[in-house]
Amino acid sequence: MNEEEELTTLREEAAPPLAVPVKKKEALFSKKNIQTLRDPLDDTNPVTVQVLGICSALAVTVQVKPALIMTLGVIFVVAFSNLIISLLRRTIPNRIRIIVQLIVVALLVTIVDQLLKAFMFDISKKLSVFVGLIITNCIVMGRLEAFALGQKPWPSFLDGVGNGLGYGLILIMVAFFRELFGAGTLFGYKVIPQWVYDMGYVNNGLMVLPPAALFVIGIYIWWQRSRKPKLVNVS
Repeated sequence: MNEEEELTTLREEAAPPLAVPVKKKEALFSKKNIQTLRDPLDDTNPVTVQVLGICSALAVTVQVKPALIMTLGVIFVVAFSNLIISLLRRTIPNRIRIIVQLIVVALLVTIVDQLLKAFMFDISKKLSVFVGLIITNCIVMGRLEAFALGQKPWPSFLDGVGNGLGYGLILIMVAFFRELFGAGTLFGYKVIPQWVYDMGYVNNGLMVLPPAALFVIGIYIWWQRSRKPKLVNVS
């Protein structure tokens, strides 16, 4: 080895190693994750934009309390089914993915159903079969297929929470107007004073019937699309 080759070798040995670029870890509540959580409340609302979960919106919104309990149940099921499926997404064979999803959702729905029967039996009777029907709720299965199977666990969990909240926002709003104008109560407590009835006010019997939910949802959809014209042709 001549002198020039020796100098080149020494320079290479003395040179600092090339820096390996470190991928910056995404914050738990980054702008992207917050958007994932927030969008279903308005721009991608599962009920008013995607037109999913309409059946339960008609059936469990006569009173606010059952609507609130249904909302909490759906949030729990959507969020944790998204999380579990996202954790398992690389191990689930494509040909049986629907079966696996149904098993996970059925397990979570059973937990919700048994908790309601144990601690809120009256509410469980009012919700009737609609708790069990969460298993086939298009919102739940739709988020598993559209999001959880292709995303990491934390964003999938946030997507589930966001869609559950978006669904619950509509349920509680509908239940608020139906119970208030249909029975003069909120959470079972009378809020319209007796003197209003003495002056001739009468509760609106239509509001306790399922079609009233469609009317309220329709008015909300009209207001939402007049406020955001970009949503007019979404559904």
